[in-house]
Amino acid sequence: MAHKVLAIDDEAGFTRLLKMNLEKDGLYEVRVENDSNIALKAALEFMPDVILLDLVMPGMDGGDVSALFQTKPQLKDIPIIMLTALISQGETSEDAVALAGGNPVLPKPVKLDTLIACIEEVLKGSAAS
Repeated sequence: MAHKVLAIDDEAGFTRLLKMNLEKDGLYEVRVENDSNIALKAALEFMPDVILLDLVMPGMDGGDVSALFQTKPQLKDIPIIMLTALISQGETSEDAVALAGGNPVLPKPVKLDTLIACIEEVLKGSAAS
């Protein structure tokens, strides 16, 4: 059965490519949301296995969205992977890590194999807890 991935990012071109690439092998079912202000509604409707969340967005940023998800019992245990252009490959930013609230942070543009490895890792971790 395909894992459900909710991708929340204000860049429609990025989420379109993400959805296409993740769904091509049938391992993931991806729902895309380009407006952070309705991310909570999307998450409650879709009930994903993992959430990909852009850190910097207009309206509510990724940190705000993540904090909002933590207030909902049905969402608080869903793993979140933060994506951001604030850092580049092989680099971490103290600010990005702080905003991510302890969630894994991947640089944008993200390599597909890196993203899939991170998704599988957090899914394995959430299944173990």
